[in-house]
Amino acid sequence: MSEDQNYRGGQGQVVEAETFRDSVGTMEQSGKRRWVFPKKPSGKFTNYRTIVSVFLLALFFAIPFIKINGNPFLLINILDRQFFILGQPFFPQDFFILALGAITSIIFIILFTVVFGRIFCGWICPQTIFLEMIFRKVDYLIEGDRNKQMKLERQEWDAEKIWKRALKYFVFLIISLIITHWMYMYIVGYKEVFHIMEQGPFMNFSSFMVMIIFTAAFYFTFAWFREQVCTLVCPYGRLQGVLIDKQTINVYYDFKRGENRSKWRKGEDRTAEGKGDCIDCNQCVVVCPTGIDIRDGQQLECVNCTACIDACDEVMVKVGLPKGLIRYATEDEIEKEIPFKFTNRMKAYSAVLLLMVGFLGFLLSNRGVVEAKFIKPAGSTYFVRDGNITNIYNYTFLNKSTKDQLVTIKVIEPQHGKIKLSGEEKIILKKDQITKGTVNLSFPENEIKLSKQKVKIGVYDPSGKMLDSFETSFEGPFKIQF
Repeated sequence: MSEDQNYRGGQGQVVEAETFRDSVGTMEQSGKRRWVFPKKPSGKFTNYRTIVSVFLLALFFAIPFIKINGNPFLLINILDRQFFILGQPFFPQDFFILALGAITSIIFIILFTVVFGRIFCGWICPQTIFLEMIFRKVDYLIEGDRNKQMKLERQEWDAEKIWKRALKYFVFLIISLIITHWMYMYIVGYKEVFHIMEQGPFMNFSSFMVMIIFTAAFYFTFAWFREQVCTLVCPYGRLQGVLIDKQTINVYYDFKRGENRSKWRKGEDRTAEGKGDCIDCNQCVVVCPTGIDIRDGQQLECVNCTACIDACDEVMVKVGLPKGLIRYATEDEIEKEIPFKFTNRMKAYSAVLLLMVGFLGFLLSNRGVVEAKFIKPAGSTYFVRDGNITNIYNYTFLNKSTKDQLVTIKVIEPQHGKIKLSGEEKIILKKDQITKGTVNLSFPENEIKLSKQKVKIGVYDPSGKMLDSFETSFEGPFKIQF
């Protein structure tokens, strides 16, 4: 039996894939949920994750109040069809750009997963950040660390358990309310949220019900469902199964160095006795927020949170063994001692990603600042007066820029066309708004040779630069050509 085969099964040995297991780490074999009480982690990677989480949480709470050129930094108002990304307005007409941006993001996630595995889940995912950096902190603050939480769980419903659970769940409810209100700011803006709060629930019953529903969803997720979002619901966890290979960087247990496991005895020569560096202290298991044993190999539930790395490194330092028994590595690095390399698959994903980003940048830079349309009203026709044939058009101007635009309308072709507005010759387009009106377009009778003729109308800024053009049809009297 080869060395690799020797670590594929049996007690204390590595199972290569999750397909060898009958249940996820948070469920018993019977199907009953196994509640996870992770020990409070500490160490280098935990400190790094805390810094990243604080930064991302600060962004989450600050972004609704940030404006660029008077526009929200980020606003996704589906109901009113208002979209702002990085202060730039997007409209339904720009949906194809947003769709392309979403596809580009997916390709980036695929590339990121192929190279770094599920690191997004442990470091950046909002589910992990809210759970581990906010709600789990409340657990530790009110109920204590792992052992105290387990003791409280087994305890009868006495005064201590009642007030601790009541206080914890009340704090969870308040936090869920706060998160819901901030999430709603990303939809309607912070001013509207404050306005709704001032008016009270009965003046804005629909908004009130939306907030109640989302608060209940957040409360359910973070008070009870918790890590099962990652193990049972999240599609990204399933996606990683087909993207990760032996060249992907993940959190791995070095089974070659760690096996055979044995308890630590002071002064022993573990190498001579055929023992590995793993002292079977189980600390990597008790700190895991999804309840798995990383020594069983790469598993679906592993979110690459690095808690097991910190726990193992701390133990290794105490017993005088080298750190890195659990570390970021590739499977090939562990099994075959082959260092990480940028594979052809990674290069292909990178090339596609660069092309998509370049094309997306081109579309963003060339989407124009004004979009114009000239449409004939339904049922309207031409009229002839003073030797001119006139058609009426309804115009719609969409100002996509971050400032007001002063524009004029001119006929591009055919020549000798005249524009007459119902008001001034120049039109002021408010930023991020649609301007509508009516315009008369006239041509000398001898210019119109057909009963329906193509005309092109341009919209210009004060410097004479054409901002947009629109081709429409012009109706005239029917003429028999000989």
